[in-house]
Amino acid sequence: MLTEVTATRYVTPLREGGSLPGLLEADDLGTYVTKFTGAGQGRKTLVAEVICGRLAQHLGLRVPELVQVQLDPVIGLSEPDEEVQELLKTSGGLNLGMDFLPGSLGFDPLAFEVSAQEAGRVVWFDALVNNVDRSWRNPNMLVWHDDLWLIDHGAAMIWHHNWPTAAGASGKPYDASDHALAPFAPDVASAAADLAPRVTRDLLARCAADVPETWLLDEPGFDTPDALRDAYTEVLADRARTIHERVTIGTPSADRPSQAPGWLTARPGQTRPGQKGGDAQ
Repeated sequence: MLTEVTATRYVTPLREGGSLPGLLEADDLGTYVTKFTGAGQGRKTLVAEVICGRLAQHLGLRVPELVQVQLDPVIGLSEPDEEVQELLKTSGGLNLGMDFLPGSLGFDPLAFEVSAQEAGRVVWFDALVNNVDRSWRNPNMLVWHDDLWLIDHGAAMIWHHNWPTAAGASGKPYDASDHALAPFAPDVASAAADLAPRVTRDLLARCAADVPETWLLDEPGFDTPDALRDAYTEVLADRARTIHERVTIGTPSADRPSQAPGWLTARPGQTRPGQKGGDAQ
């Protein structure tokens, strides 16, 4: 289970992407980049962050430590930005925090060299979780103390937005032509040989167990949160066995639109297609 902290101060919004994450201080004296249940993308982006983040950590990839952030909406009353006030108002309860890495820099392939082995591990992992949001347009990686750190997995596991089609997800390919690490000749085969055997159902079940139950309630087609957790486990376990065989790396596009879903850039308060309002609890 993720450690739970209580937000004590809203420091500043981070105006990158559509979810308007914020920098918060907490009662453990830590500072966290926090993503909110009241954002337009909804709870499933937080579910993806937890499962993918915890899985990456278990596989030895660097991801900032994740915590549950208990938020009292009153914390936003003094914020002058009405958009921030509304976001905090609709995000009472549990939200997701990622340890703030002070002094980190956004990944730049011209300034930071990545080995073929490390690049292969990241590309294989992104193929496993079908992360379409780590491209040269938006690397979603940081460099901190000369190490590569992975962030922002909210757009991964896109099949969980349409569970009736999820059974076919294990066989879908992964086009890594525009991946931010494609220029480093990623050794995907070696990564698969090392990592795939470690992605057991037991490991996946432990990652899914870290998702707060409140974010898994009322999912159509599932009677209980544990049934939904099992569904995540099954899709990822099936995909892990052979996804390396379906990773393609071709010529990167110069002007093709991002593959990231459109709802990823929705502003707080906006709704996704087919959504009847925010997913806040």
